[in-house]
Amino acid sequence: MANLKFIRDRIQSVKNTKKITEAMRLVAAAKVRRAQEQVIATRPFADRLAQVLFGLQTRLKFEEADLPLLKQRQVKKVALLVITGDRGLCGGYNSSIIRRAEERIQDLKKEGIEYTLVLVGRKATQYFQRREQPISETYVGLEQVPTAAEAAKISDELLSLFLSETVDRVELIYTRFVSLVNSRPVIQTLLPLDPQGLETPDDEIFRLTTRGGQFKVEREKAPAEKLQDLPQDMIFEQNPVDILDALLPLYLNNQLLRALQEATASELAARMTAMNNASDNASSLISALTLSYNKARQAAITQELLEVVGGAEALK
Repeated sequence: MANLKFIRDRIQSVKNTKKITEAMRLVAAAKVRRAQEQVIATRPFADRLAQVLFGLQTRLKFEEADLPLLKQRQVKKVALLVITGDRGLCGGYNSSIIRRAEERIQDLKKEGIEYTLVLVGRKATQYFQRREQPISETYVGLEQVPTAAEAAKISDELLSLFLSETVDRVELIYTRFVSLVNSRPVIQTLLPLDPQGLETPDDEIFRLTTRGGQFKVEREKAPAEKLQDLPQDMIFEQNPVDILDALLPLYLNNQLLRALQEATASELAARMTAMNNASDNASSLISALTLSYNKARQAAITQELLEVVGGAEALK
């Protein structure tokens, strides 16, 4: 009976754990939807900004404009912006980003280039602080849904490092959202801005739906606005170079905000997948424990019947 009680307690414990993992899966799914809605909401501004920059690019030669954010310098020091999460329980999301950052650090060391880290997320901060890496700034406890104010705060730090010539290049390491079960750590150069990278290609919108009680991701091409040249007879009230100087930081903020949104969606999708796997494992464990319980209970009943029969035989 003691063995039966242990199995019953174990089954109840696993059932309670399954309730928690299932709740966490549903919460992550709801937050993925919110991240998706935010991406869609910020898209019109991003499209319009890209169109204005594209129009200015066709009217002006960026190479002839003396703009600090476009200035190419000999790379002696690089700032690495690493974006991870504040919490765990999301599979290999954080570890894959940290591993990618470590690989990039090793590449820079082999090339003899100095580096400094700007860290977003508690996981990256704790990891690199324990290893005494050079860190310029850390950002933890950000909102679950990234905001433009947070992106601007991080962007200001990066601009300060680049414009003061403390670093000669800024690279972004984050997780690009592919699907609910697939995300890809990527490296993107933020500064100096590449004039040829201002054209925005057709992007995709991911939609989280439910079919038959199961979550499914549907992807569709975003209705990208056609980029057009500015009218040739347009008269600028300000110097076009000054306009570019004001718009390029906005473009950088938008790029950073999109990266934060992609990273958040990837983290939530990874957590949702991890909790779904945990729930499935709990169901399998409950089935195995229930089978063991039934076998043990049947064995106990059989043993009691044998004892009763044996006692009756002894009385004859």
